[in-house]
Amino acid sequence: MSVLMLWQVAAIAQPRFIPNTETQKVGQVEWKHPLTVKYSITNGGDQPLVLTDVQPDCDCTVAKWTETPIAPNGKGEVSVTFDASILGTFDKGVGVYTNAEPHVAYLRFTGQVMTEVKDYTRTHPYKFGDVRIDTTEVSFPDVQRGTYPTMRIGVANEGDRPYEPVLMHLPSYVTQKAEPAVLQPYEHGEIVLTLESDLLDDYGLIQSSVYLSRFQGDIVGQDNELPLSVVILPDFTSLSSELKSRMPVITLSTHNVSLSAQLAKKTSAKQDIVVTNRGKSPLTILKVQVFNTAVGVDLKKNVLEPGESTKLRISVNKRAIGRDNRHLRVLLITNDVLHPKVEINIKAN
Repeated sequence: MSVLMLWQVAAIAQPRFIPNTETQKVGQVEWKHPLTVKYSITNGGDQPLVLTDVQPDCDCTVAKWTETPIAPNGKGEVSVTFDASILGTFDKGVGVYTNAEPHVAYLRFTGQVMTEVKDYTRTHPYKFGDVRIDTTEVSFPDVQRGTYPTMRIGVANEGDRPYEPVLMHLPSYVTQKAEPAVLQPYEHGEIVLTLESDLLDDYGLIQSSVYLSRFQGDIVGQDNELPLSVVILPDFTSLSSELKSRMPVITLSTHNVSLSAQLAKKTSAKQDIVVTNRGKSPLTILKVQVFNTAVGVDLKKNVLEPGESTKLRISVNKRAIGRDNRHLRVLLITNDVLHPKVEINIKAN
């Protein structure tokens, strides 16, 4: 065999050091409770891999490792024990010396030593990367125009870096303020949202989406999306008690429509609901809303005198329902002081 061929074989036949990860985020560590971090090592080459030495970067860490040769495609382990004797954030490393190229590989682990380990899994059950929150929806239900209701979202930072809580793509009618503005590792706070309802000029349900920023420079996507909903109702706060007693009263023959039996036999179905004004002044149905293209509505009259009735026909096209049945409902906004919002639920399966 020529010298050139021997050189080529030697260049190809080598061990290869492949860790399962180069950096581990271990999170919270209780003060003076030693922590052991393990790295799984795979030999991705075609010659035995030998870990000749492992050197931690400080005296607070002790390392152990697989000292026997690791066969091709075989696995070994590097185990590092950290004494957690100093409070605060840590970023520790170990140098692993091998017979592979390069001869030194560096592994790290990060976290924070704390006197008390904080568990946010119950109080903030929804996890977005290193951030936890206590809700996955932004909702302002039954808002009278002209008011400024607030909503608070609990936020916890489980990362090892400071975090600025913020919602991206917030609509113009909602403002936000983080309290505190920056969360240190494993601190919690709130995002306070305020709805400026006078910027909305329509009644009923308004829907949008906002996105939780998980880190600086984050982008929007389905994995950090939070649906936002607002229901705007007429403002009756200026009415006197006497006027309220003479207001209209809406009643429906039913609030629940079941079209399952009809849709089992055909592709479309319908049902009429009787709407009656049992009050002492005209009833105005200000808005009728549906939330699924499969649902159709036909209201014969939207102003009813005292004692008068009309029909609201609800129809459903089975082929257009899609997978999401949650939005099979109808919303009525009225000038009834006690019932400004009336919902009709539809069952279609």
